Amino acid sequence: MSANRPAAVVVLAAGEGTRMKSKTPKVLHDISGRSLVGHVVTAAGDLSPEHLVVVVGHAREQVKAHLDTVYPGTRTAVQEEQKGTGHAVRIALESLDGTGQTLSGTVVVVCGDTPLLSGATLTALAATHAADGNAVTVLTAEVPDSTGYGRIVRDAATGAVTGIVEHKDASEAQRAIKEINSGVFAFDGQLLADALGKVRTDNSQGEEYLTDVLGILREAGHRVGASVAADHREILGINNRVQLAEARRLLNARLLEAAMLQGVTVVDPATTVVDATVTFERDAIVHPGTQLLGATHIAEDAEVGPNTRLKDTTVHSGARVDNSVADSAEIGPNAVVGPFAYLRPGTRLGLKSKIGAFVEVKNSTIGEGTKVPHLSYVGDATIGDFTNIGAASVFVNYDGEKKHHTTIGSHCRTGADNMLVAPVTIGDGAYTAAGSVITKDVPAGSLAVARGQQRNIEGWVARKRPGSAAAQAAQAAAAEGDRES
Repeated sequence: MSANRPAAVVVLAAGEGTRMKSKTPKVLHDISGRSLVGHVVTAAGDLSPEHLVVVVGHAREQVKAHLDTVYPGTRTAVQEEQKGTGHAVRIALESLDGTGQTLSGTVVVVCGDTPLLSGATLTALAATHAADGNAVTVLTAEVPDSTGYGRIVRDAATGAVTGIVEHKDASEAQRAIKEINSGVFAFDGQLLADALGKVRTDNSQGEEYLTDVLGILREAGHRVGASVAADHREILGINNRVQLAEARRLLNARLLEAAMLQGVTVVDPATTVVDATVTFERDAIVHPGTQLLGATHIAEDAEVGPNTRLKDTTVHSGARVDNSVADSAEIGPNAVVGPFAYLRPGTRLGLKSKIGAFVEVKNSTIGEGTKVPHLSYVGDATIGDFTNIGAASVFVNYDGEKKHHTTIGSHCRTGADNMLVAPVTIGDGAYTAAGSVITKDVPAGSLAVARGQQRNIEGWVARKRPGSAAAQAAQAAAAEGDRES
């Protein structure tokens, strides 16, 4: 176990986020496959804290339900009224201990709307806090433009933090400081609990400010230090949808860069979108205009895109997916999908199988080497190995009340424009004729023909459509035939 393992991480997620102008709580807005608070909880989890507490307030039922579902085991503490960040942390500590006074070890406090914050940066913060023996360590960042941020003022001799000065209160010299406060801290737990009891509310908002703890501890003779984030963009908070989009762009670039450094070819990162939960193997290739979402996995030598959207889908080694959409599907090794295919949940494609242009597949298993090349719908079916499904085939699986299953064996050949009315079974090696409506089982090795007998009514066009272009063409053809005879 790491010596820097915190006693607790407290995530502040009680605010309403009115500037998002949304019925969805701010911390539940999605970015790269996780909620804002989900990214923070994931980063905090990298510290392996003894306790992880999310302080909830606005829309607490929604936020708690989300955490219970996606991050089970995460503790929540309710801040009934939003009375400041210091009050929120006090509520969190009291949820862990009846008095909030006996929690020993490091307590890390983070904001629930900082999705770019990484576990590595929090680990560095905890390590600096322990190594320097600080009472509190502030996560800071050096930014190109510090306008509007609280400036970090340090002791020139020791490097200790002597103050955080808000922009409106800063002198000209202080406004030139580029190092800013992130709102993320590591505290000595016992000193924090004691200092929170001394925080006053005689300010314009009548709230308990967590930053007041720094002054209280410093005045008591304790050291306040800082840990500088390697990338200032990690501390960016989200207050509106413009900032949400910018954070999504930054996180997407970070995820793609990590994938490329692991051996993935991303042809055009500017047009490629990937969730934080997507995984790759080396030598995978991602073409422009591709979105990879959820628990999607792209295996070695697989190739996806262009213009492809995959969600919760596994693409096995050597498979190719072109201009297609898949949701909760499994694409087997060296399989080919597309262009313009749609794989719905429950689709399982075998080794070297093929799903071609304008084919939709749902809840079906397609065997090794089997092909559904053109303009077909396959639903609730099991198809064996090395079978070919004719163009414009429809698996008729729904009777208006229930879905039914179709089973087709191996080495079968179904004709074009077949309707396969489930439940029905076609045995190994069987054929069906083009234009057939198959309603009965077909024995292995048989040919099924299920269509009306063709009848030609001669002279019908001349009688029913006299003077039409068709009638004139037919008359000309008849005349030409008479001359040839």
